[in-house]
Amino acid sequence: MKPTAFNSEEYPFTANYFKVNGQRLHFLDEGTGFPVLMLHGNPTWSFFYRHLIRALSGKFRCIVPDHIGCGLSDKPQNYPYRLETHIHNISALVQFLGVEKLNLVVHDWGGAIGMGLAVRHPEWINRMVIMNTAAFIDPFIPLRIALCRIPVIGAFAVRRLNLFVRAARFMATAQKGGLKGEALWGFMFPYRSFADRVGVHRFVRDIPLKSGHASYSLLQEIESRLFILQKKKIALVWGCRDFCFTPGFLDRWRKIFPDAAVFPFENAGHYVLEDAGDEAIKRISEFFDQ
Repeated sequence: MKPTAFNSEEYPFTANYFKVNGQRLHFLDEGTGFPVLMLHGNPTWSFFYRHLIRALSGKFRCIVPDHIGCGLSDKPQNYPYRLETHIHNISALVQFLGVEKLNLVVHDWGGAIGMGLAVRHPEWINRMVIMNTAAFIDPFIPLRIALCRIPVIGAFAVRRLNLFVRAARFMATAQKGGLKGEALWGFMFPYRSFADRVGVHRFVRDIPLKSGHASYSLLQEIESRLFILQKKKIALVWGCRDFCFTPGFLDRWRKIFPDAAVFPFENAGHYVLEDAGDEAIKRISEFFDQ
């Protein structure tokens, strides 16, 4: 399915496309300088990083893709929406752009994808910012997300009723009344139809909770190799009112990367860059400037 152009003062960036696995992957390439690769999760897209791009693009080259099935990328209905595929796509993009060293920023599903990239190519990684995500096996899943995984019922809720994207308006932020205005429109824009929401549903289905799941062994492998990244400079930027990636996940990251700088935001939810705003971006900018 072909993407639709998105016009907003909140997102004044130039669209770029890269063909991978027969599909067009949309990405932003803003600014010049040392590359910063930003990987989003579900159900967001590159729009999530819009303010961080503005803050960094005066000094850094900001490369911000939309995963296939998300944002302004193609949304094929019959496609291998698996962790392995997403890692491959991002790896192919980095090589296509000729980037040999980069800073990495990850959030939500971007964590598993980004850490998969990082453990396979540690030589590519300079510094990392990890926000409200996991890249390790954990049996915890909020009931409201678990319900979206139920065959037939989950597909109806996520794709036909758009409940996953709509619920994120309130559940992913600590803002009273949820997301509003241009922010709300931007987050919802790419997922306006049943066909548009195929990637959203497939990401939910790809959460590997049990050993028989197709992506379980890969996530297990990524977790087992995270130690090779311990000497990297790492910052943990966390919204502590996250209903999904609770502070317990932050504690696990701190054990994996004991030397990481930690920036917890007590009044921020899952969308930490929306809730913590300027302060979170300031911390990230300072971390990359060091």
